[in-house]
Amino acid sequence: MDGYEQECAEVFLKEQEKLLGEVVLETIEEAEDFLEECFATVLGSVEEIREYFDENGMDVHGMSEEEILESAEVFELPSGKYMVVEA
Repeated sequence: MDGYEQECAEVFLKEQEKLLGEVVLETIEEAEDFLEECFATVLGSVEEIREYFDENGMDVHGMSEEEILESAEVFELPSGKYMVVEA
């Protein structure tokens, strides 16, 4: 995640239900560990997310930018970047 660990962990801790369906993690440390285990990736644009999904076998052809950003795996970071978490 290259230096975004704290920011990513804070966002994921706050919004984890989007992906997990329930609150599972209670601390920043737990969130950091979870994101490390899931190989969370920070990307700079929706186009990078589209390429990432495509490279990992997810069919995103025809998906709008909004649909990509609403994917359960995508979290918008305060820095303007995006984190993709595959659980």
